[in-house]
Amino acid sequence: MEIEIYADVVCPWCYIGKRRLDEALARYEGEVTVRYRPFQLDPSPVPEPRPTVEAMAAKFGGPERARQMFDHVTQIAAADGLRLDFDSALIANTFDAHRLVSYATDHGRAAEMVEALYQAHFQQGVDIGSREALAAVAGGIGLDAADARRFLESDERVADITAQLATARDLGISSVPTFVLAGKYAVSGAQETQTLLAALAEVEQRESATN
Repeated sequence: MEIEIYADVVCPWCYIGKRRLDEALARYEGEVTVRYRPFQLDPSPVPEPRPTVEAMAAKFGGPERARQMFDHVTQIAAADGLRLDFDSALIANTFDAHRLVSYATDHGRAAEMVEALYQAHFQQGVDIGSREALAAVAGGIGLDAADARRFLESDERVADITAQLATARDLGISSVPTFVLAGKYAVSGAQETQTLLAALAEVEQRESATN
């Protein structure tokens, strides 16, 4: 079964959703191929990195409201074994980060790259809108940092990521994470591990019945 994950690497719910899917797949006995698809919560340019807390306070009605939201998702993430540090996180345009995931996919390291990007953003205060920083993240998982920087400075995969972002819009995906199972069954949101396991089993049953 193929699972396409539409997500953004600055989305805390996507990070939680990935962890829960990883746990579900560890318990699922069927064969699965996971493909990471790009989605941008905000495609706006980010001329200078700013603290996420500051940016979200302006967007969601003040620092108190933003802090409530951050505390809520931080507690949920902690229950799944994830640490989110919004005080160090920086807002970033993630287009190049998605290109880097594509680059890592070519080297068989997509899952590691996605995990490393989440950690860089949510735990290490890395500006993942910076090509220099992204190249360092690539180096951190054992890829050639200089070659990753060369890739990011080129136009490689720009058209491809642009097209995939358009595909997400055409599919009507407006919130993430969204998991598309076997090319036709969508599961939206950071569902519990047991819910994802049940969805995998149901899709497997449906697909077996039609083959």
